[in-house]
Amino acid sequence: MRENDMLEKEEIFSKVLRAGRRTYFFDVRATKADDYYITITESKKFTEEDGSFHFKKHKIYLYKEDFSAFAEILEEMTSYVLNHKGEEVISERHQKDFKKEYGSDKPEDQVSSFTNIDFDDI
Repeated sequence: MRENDMLEKEEIFSKVLRAGRRTYFFDVRATKADDYYITITESKKFTEEDGSFHFKKHKIYLYKEDFSAFAEILEEMTSYVLNHKGEEVISERHQKDFKKEYGSDKPEDQVSSFTNIDFDDI
């Protein structure tokens, strides 16, 4: 059996998060002893000048004995960032292909209120 076939057999549960040029894969896999662990893979698409592209992937293996500490630190770090910098993604403004999506900076073009929609209601 090929190595890729072995990896496919190990996958138990998967979720995908598409985030612009990045895609995150969250996979529950099984060890040879039939215990579970998680892999988190970041895949980022890079486009060459000639139009061709390639992906760079980075993978983290997370084992059960580390779940609690990992989740605690991840929560602490994400809360710190959001509390100190808010949810606006400032770095997007500095990308060469950034396009403002919400009109001009004139006050009459800015939205002063919004309706919160829960997609579970649709």
